[in-house]
Amino acid sequence: MSNDSIFSSRPGLSADAEKRDVVVNAFKHAWSAYEHDAMGADEYLPVSHSGANFSGYGGIGYTIVEAIDTMILMGLDSEYAEAKNWIKEHLSFDRNSYFSTFETTIRVLSGLLSAYYLTGDELYKQHAADIGDRILPAFDTASGLPESSVNLGAGTAMHLKKVMEVMNKARSLDGLAPIAISYVLFFNTVPLLMSGGNSYYEYLLKQYIQTNRTEPVYLQMYSDAMRGVHDLIYKTPRDHLTYVAELLPPELSGLGKFSGSATKARAPWMLPGRTVSVPPRMEELTAVGKCNWETGVALLETFMETHKTATGLSPESVNFLTTKDPPGKRDWYIKNASPKSPSYNARYMLRPKISESVFLAWRLTGDIRYRKYAWEIFSAIELHCLAEGRYATGADVDNLPVRNVDKQETFFLSETLKYLFLTFAEENVLNLSEMVFNAKAHPLPIFNPSITK
Repeated sequence: MSNDSIFSSRPGLSADAEKRDVVVNAFKHAWSAYEHDAMGADEYLPVSHSGANFSGYGGIGYTIVEAIDTMILMGLDSEYAEAKNWIKEHLSFDRNSYFSTFETTIRVLSGLLSAYYLTGDELYKQHAADIGDRILPAFDTASGLPESSVNLGAGTAMHLKKVMEVMNKARSLDGLAPIAISYVLFFNTVPLLMSGGNSYYEYLLKQYIQTNRTEPVYLQMYSDAMRGVHDLIYKTPRDHLTYVAELLPPELSGLGKFSGSATKARAPWMLPGRTVSVPPRMEELTAVGKCNWETGVALLETFMETHKTATGLSPESVNFLTTKDPPGKRDWYIKNASPKSPSYNARYMLRPKISESVFLAWRLTGDIRYRKYAWEIFSAIELHCLAEGRYATGADVDNLPVRNVDKQETFFLSETLKYLFLTFAEENVLNLSEMVFNAKAHPLPIFNPSITK
């Protein structure tokens, strides 16, 4: 099932085999529970030992399609065979129901494309073409920007050129992206760096890299956005934690908000024709590149500070203290925290974003502290997120013992455990110079685009 092209010829960083294998066993355990209780369901409900679909007309295999590239990377032949057989025999997108355009693209379409990239198996290519054709009608709007949902029961195609034509229209004066856009006319609302808008910034750089740096417009848009982001960087008054605040209405402008799905550590120094060492030496970086690098390192340290809870797990969202707030035991707090009735902000949903940043920091530096961070995160998951032997969302990261919520997001198998595995695996598992991860951790190859503008 493997494709030798996904492995680097450079030996690089060695594996921590013991910890790597523990993470692999956790994946096998989680998959076995899903396979036993809910095989084929879009989402797993671990407390009730059942599954749920995102449509009343049937699911489209979200969990299976998203997890299959993790199986490939981990070398899990038996689990992979089960998943592939289900895709071959049962996967169908003929659902007369509406699915999220964005989520279906980054999760299902990209999961299939990733499986094809890693294996070369035409089965995944055929299914990817099928769902791609069904998604494309969402782009048939006056602005060219897609509708938020699409009925997969019908569709015709236009493909990549349509998407790239739209990208150049979505520019703003400060480089930051609005999250609400009219289908008739473009208009700005509040720019966000959180889950409502963070993928935009991620994809600017990734689009530039994935198209083999042949589309400088995306690098320019990314650079513009980073200038806007740096205007929103603050430090807490006591511990000087670095964080990025959203642009909010004036009455809330002093409130520093952070989410585990916010800005992620990248390789932000990349410039056309410029190469740097790994890890980069400061003299190799431009002034902007050095600023971006140092900010990314500082943000990751802040991310890890949010794991300093009763469970060692980071909450869904935190607010940072400002100079106007009274001192607290931490420089941040969970809004509306209540042990008797935990807020949504207090949950740990098995999210991958901090694990993703830790993995990238490890690959870019080889600094052992990042493997230490990864192990701390994994150990906390093992200790607090198992409900009757099944991985589940924790209701309150600051309240012991943890009450588990009947929900296991698909990204636990496809992202969280994948990034933790890759952090402890040898460096030649996935060559980062030949591929990019999409927003849902699906590796896709770098290519030279052949479309005309």
